[in-house]
Amino acid sequence: MLRRATFTGPWAAVPLPWTEEGSLDEERLRADAARCCQAGAPGVYCGGPAGEAYAVEFDEFQVLTRALVEAAHGQGKPAMVDCTATHTLGALRRAEFAAGVGADAAMVALPYWAEVGEEQVVPFFKAVSQAAGSLALAICDTLRAKKVLTVYQHHAIKEAAPNYLMVCATPGTVGLEAEDCETLGEFVNVFAGEQWWAALGPCGVRGSCSSLMGWAPHLTLELWNRLQAQDWPALDQAATRLAALQRFFALQLGARGCADTAAERAGVQAGSLLQAGLRNRGPYPTATREDVEALRQWCRKNFPELLQG
Repeated sequence: MLRRATFTGPWAAVPLPWTEEGSLDEERLRADAARCCQAGAPGVYCGGPAGEAYAVEFDEFQVLTRALVEAAHGQGKPAMVDCTATHTLGALRRAEFAAGVGADAAMVALPYWAEVGEEQVVPFFKAVSQAAGSLALAICDTLRAKKVLTVYQHHAIKEAAPNYLMVCATPGTVGLEAEDCETLGEFVNVFAGEQWWAALGPCGVRGSCSSLMGWAPHLTLELWNRLQAQDWPALDQAATRLAALQRFFALQLGARGCADTAAERAGVQAGSLLQAGLRNRGPYPTATREDVEALRQWCRKNFPELLQG
């Protein structure tokens, strides 16, 4: 059972592999999850915008959850699944299933079709927490949900759901503000992308939901070691280069309407650890082999450590 003390570090995002026919490739998913664990990830998860949680039907969710849990546990590592849905019942069904097959944590964002009212925020997370049983609850705080949770709401959720252990902070949310990150860290672990570790490390950031871990595990774990050692100059240097990488993706992929998952998959293809492939579900365009080669050329010039496994 996860505790705050063990729910830390760069948890590896495992992108969903799709067959040529568009169905989930379970065997490749299992293999990629196992590779992340073997590379040193403290845990693995499927979901979030990069992991296409929005594009998964419930029957597929069942297959991927069981596969992820069994692969991770086979390597002695915990597994987290994204239970986000467009309505409460959908999130509850996912959380219940995840608990039933032995997942270690359930991640969830607010339903995102329409903005959730203020009075419904805490009851929603309490209901998911109850459905998840003994699983750790993680919240993906994202502008895609059309609402930014306040520090007060996070605290109220913690009181209503004691198993709330981690918040994944994303741009525009309170967890990426230094003072608020420090306040949140008093009662829940704050995860933020590696590019934020230099700024938020002194404020208590405890890990990340990491696409980078499935692409460049050696670099990611080195950054994690730097965070634990409070080596802020080294992390600041890395943050500058990671910010430049995000600008590259915005120019190379964002202008074509690609979703987050396209960038993650291009990175995976530029590396050598995972076999998920470039295909993602529409209507969002898929990255191309030309994008991967452009990324490799950018890395060779600007950030060669990204290509060193």
